[in-house]
Order: sequence, then structure tokens, then C-alpha cells
Amino acid sequence: FKDSLIIPAQEKTTYLGEKSEIYDLRSGHGILKGGTAMAQKKEVIGGPLEINGRVLSLSRAIRAGDFVFLTGQIPMRDGVPMTDGSIQEQTRAILDDITETLATADCTRENVVKAMVWLRERADFIGFNEIYSEYFPVEPPTRSAIVSDLLVDVRVEVEVVAYRPLGDI
Repeated sequence: FKDSLIIPAQEKTTYLGEKSEIYDLRSGHGILKGGTAMAQKKEVIGGPLEINGRVLSLSRAIRAGDFVFLTGQIPMRDGVPMTDGSIQEQTRAILDDITETLATADCTRENVVKAMVWLRERADFIGFNEIYSEYFPVEPPTRSAIVSDLLVDVRVEVEVVAYRPLGDI
């Protein structure tokens, strides 16, 4: 009966930068995978994020291995949220800021693999998409978009993830 049980191997949960072990529950044996070549510590990219003179408790961007995660960007003008302007103007302001932040991580828009978009109003999608397609004309990243109340009185917020292997830098 014991030999007829099929028990799958399980991977031990680890933190970024640690080696990972896969265990066969039946035999109790484990094998190491990963290590220093597979994982890097996280690195904060860019300086503190400040809005209206207040430093926010978040990072502008984080590099974790070969991925760069940008915090959600809202349209800004002279250090304050851009609460006026069309959806096209606000989208352009956001994508320009995203382009600058990516550059501080040695990335370009071509490295973006995922975008998440929050729109205040469904009717803004056409205007948003018009500008977005100018910034990502070829092989655009995957994207999700939702309509939602936003914490700041703006029309749109965009968050992206970029992929840039450390060996390419």
C-alpha cells in the first residue's frame, strides 16, 4: 500500500536571494536549486516620492532580479497632482514620468511587459488608449484596465512592470 501512494515533491518557500530546496515527501531527500546566480536582492530605484511637499511611504520603483516594478503613477505638474486637463494630457504626463523612472533603472518602454490602468470614467478609455498606443506602438505590453474611484482627484493612474535581465545592463 505504501508504495502505491504517489506523493508529489514540494518546494520549500524561500525569500528572494535564498537557495530553494525541492523535497520528495516520500524519501525525504531534497535538492538545491537557484542560488546567487538565480536571485538578487531588491534594489530601490530613484529617490523618495513626494507630493505636495509630503514624502510618501512607498518607493518610486524596485528592481527585484531581472524585473523592475514601478509604483502607480498619477499625472503630476510641478510636484502636485494634475487635477485639470484632458485624459490625453494626463495620460501623456504619466507616460513621460514612467519613461523617466524606467531610465533611472536602465530600462526603456520597450522593456515594459505589464501595465495596469485605473480610469475614473469608462468614457476616458478611448482618449487614454489614443495616447498609450503612441508610447507603445510595437509589441505593446500586456495590460489590464479597470474603472475605479481614485485616491487623488485625477482621471487616470498607470502602473508598469519591466523586464531587463541584469546581464544586459
